[in-house]
Amino acid sequence: MPIHDWTRVYAGLFHDFHQSWSIRIKDALNAGMLPRGLQALVEQRTGPKETDVLAVDLFPESRRVREADGGLLTMESPRTKFVQKSSKEIYADLANRIVVKQNLGRTVAVIEIVSPGNKSSKRAFKEFVDKSVAYISSGIHLLVVDLFPPTKRDPFGIHRAIWDEFEDEDVLVEFPPDKDRTLASYDAGREKAAYVEPIAVGDVLPDAALFLMEGRHIKVPLEATYQTTWSVLPRDLQVIVETGVMPVSEDDEAVK
Repeated sequence: MPIHDWTRVYAGLFHDFHQSWSIRIKDALNAGMLPRGLQALVEQRTGPKETDVLAVDLFPESRRVREADGGLLTMESPRTKFVQKSSKEIYADLANRIVVKQNLGRTVAVIEIVSPGNKSSKRAFKEFVDKSVAYISSGIHLLVVDLFPPTKRDPFGIHRAIWDEFEDEDVLVEFPPDKDRTLASYDAGREKAAYVEPIAVGDVLPDAALFLMEGRHIKVPLEATYQTTWSVLPRDLQVIVETGVMPVSEDDEAVK
C-alpha cells in the first residue's frame, strides 16, 4: 500500500494511526520473529525526563488547590489580545514506541515512529535527537521511521541530525529529490553503523532492519502492519488523509 501524505491532516489523526500501528508492529515481532528470550513491548514516551514510574498526578486529591482554599491561584484563562496553542508536542509525548527487551528486563532495541510533534519546536526536536543519540551511544539499537518531510530543524532529514552527533561529515549524503521521507536503522555495536533508506509518499514501505545484536538484525514488516492498520481505519478518516479535506456535516451546511 502506498505511503500516505500525513502532512494533510492534523497531528491528532496521525497520533491515532501511530498508536494502532505501534501495537501491530509489536504483535508481529512477538509472533515468532524475535529470538527466544526477547520480547517486544509498547511503551509510552514521557518527555525528556523518562523514569520507570510515571508521575500521573502531581497533585493528589488531598493536595489539590480548591477555590475555598483562597489565595491567588485561578483557573480562568488570561484575557489577552492574542492566544496561541499547540497540541503537537502533547501528541508526541503521548506517542508509543516499541521496545525489545531481553527477558523483560534490559532494553535491546527501540523502534521510534516520528510524529509531527517531534519536529514542531526546537525543544521537541532536540529531545528526540538527544534521546536517539543516547540509545545508540549506550548500545541500544534503533530504528527510526519518519513519514514526514524535512523541516527547518532537519533540512537534510532526521538521520543527518542524529548521525552528526557521531560523525561530523563534510560530505552530505544526498537523497533523491523525490524521496524526502526516511527509514534509518542503527547498529549500536562497538562500530556504530547507520543503514538509511529514502522513501516517498506513494511508495510501498519496505521492510526495515532492526538490529538485535551487533551485525545481526531482523526485518520489521512495516508494509504489512501499515496496511493492516490502514484497513481498519474508519472510511471517513481515510478520505481525510487521502484528500486533506475535512468532511462537511449537514449541520455545517445548515449554518451556511
